Amino acid sequence: MNQVQTNVIFNHAYKFHRSDKKILIEQGGSRSGKTFNLLVWIIFDYCFQNQNNIITICRKTFPSLRGTVMRDFLDILKNYELYSEKDHNKSNSEYYLNNNTIEFISLDQPAKIRGRKRNLLFVNECNEIDWDSWQQLIFRTEGQIIIDYNPSEANHWIYDKVETRDDSVFYKTTYKDNPFIDKTLVHELERLKETDDEYWQVFGLGERALSRTQIFSFTTINKIPEDAKFLSIGMDFGYTNDPTCAVEVYQKDHNLYVNELLYRTMMTTADIHRFFLEHNKDNKLCFGDSAEVRLIDELRRMGNNIRPSVKGQNSIMAGIDLLKRYKLHITETSVNAIREFRDYRWKKDKANRLTNIPNDGADHLPDATRYATYSLMSKPNYGKYAIR
Repeated sequence: MNQVQTNVIFNHAYKFHRSDKKILIEQGGSRSGKTFNLLVWIIFDYCFQNQNNIITICRKTFPSLRGTVMRDFLDILKNYELYSEKDHNKSNSEYYLNNNTIEFISLDQPAKIRGRKRNLLFVNECNEIDWDSWQQLIFRTEGQIIIDYNPSEANHWIYDKVETRDDSVFYKTTYKDNPFIDKTLVHELERLKETDDEYWQVFGLGERALSRTQIFSFTTINKIPEDAKFLSIGMDFGYTNDPTCAVEVYQKDHNLYVNELLYRTMMTTADIHRFFLEHNKDNKLCFGDSAEVRLIDELRRMGNNIRPSVKGQNSIMAGIDLLKRYKLHITETSVNAIREFRDYRWKKDKANRLTNIPNDGADHLPDATRYATYSLMSKPNYGKYAIR
């Protein structure tokens, strides 16, 4: 038998199955090896570690199921000399492996969706199916669930109702996680950087698609590059209902990097000062919302290196335009920043047409990012006389 070749996605499934989590979410770009490696894990780990289990592998339509995930499954068995005609029930689209039943069903087969219970469910290209079908599937799954998909929709129930579950584990992979991909395919994917930025975000970087109403596109990163230059901290102030929040912003070439520092309600001036001291940020240049001049002055008198943000006519739109000139990257730990930047959208008029006015609401961290960049970049010497 040939040596089994896997990438990190196989390891994700291996660790997930030995955890107490219910759902494994594999979001990724094109050619990351999601489906292939999950099938390899089902065959070589799950099926050989279990017996008398039912494994359901499904997709929205039977033609797409047969032409993709089912074909890949059978190819893997044949490649590794495991395929047997007697174990393949072609009329029922089932295969028997180590006394386990692997059934292939599609969502255009309602009777099978509402059929027997299963021990493991794998939903391939899960973003194709509707919420009701998902519910019917999970109601009849006693064990764990695996889903994979390209995030080609800007809005989907997966993002709001599955990723947010505390019993789910989320991974994002790209073609760079697949060492076995052909170089010509890498070249074609990377051409998208120059030809179609939206396709590059989804199929190259595995990032969620951008809605036309969404103001900013961005990618998530593990950490700020070491050679990125620190610009400043931006702060937006709140108290009871709205949070006081802060981000630090770095720049490298045409890239801006955002890292969330603070997102908390009920913070007094003394609380903010203490936070700066505890995190060694009191000497870092900071721009706060200029509507809170007294609060900023109090923080400066305590020794913090903070100034009011630059404001003026059309400063909001000017700040947004400035940010949109750069590629925006947000650290993965900045959960509130990721959420707010995704939800930061253009208003629509009464005729449902997009305007160039941002919606009010959860815009605290986008505002803070704008303070940190526009205040410095629109007036390069503005922070020169802040206390050091």
